[in-house]
Amino acid sequence: MARKAIVRVADWTRTKAELSDLARRAQAGETLPEADYQLGFASAAQLFDELTPARLAMLDLLKGLGPVSIATLAGHLGHDSRQVQIDIAKLLELALVEQDPAGLVCVPWEEIQIQVTLARAKAA
Repeated sequence: MARKAIVRVADWTRTKAELSDLARRAQAGETLPEADYQLGFASAAQLFDELTPARLAMLDLLKGLGPVSIATLAGHLGHDSRQVQIDIAKLLELALVEQDPAGLVCVPWEEIQIQVTLARAKAA
């Protein structure tokens, strides 16, 4: 199982600096630590538009259940299988869940962190 997924609001300036630092370290021959999966959104609104309360609850339940069918997951959630399929499709697209050849879905991460920092810009 992979380490962790970090979901955050990504500031392009910060992301670019982090990538430049990694490239510099790799070119210098440094051994880089195992990378975590990073998923960035332009804003907190976009992040929570994609990771709705229902999808977060689904991730939490899946984490505890392990690999299950979508029908089984829908039964545990008390939701319609069609809506669960839509939500799973989005979570697959975001790489927060995986689906095996038998159709079972699971959370491949030991941990999922969601990082949102709200800061007010300083007046000029």
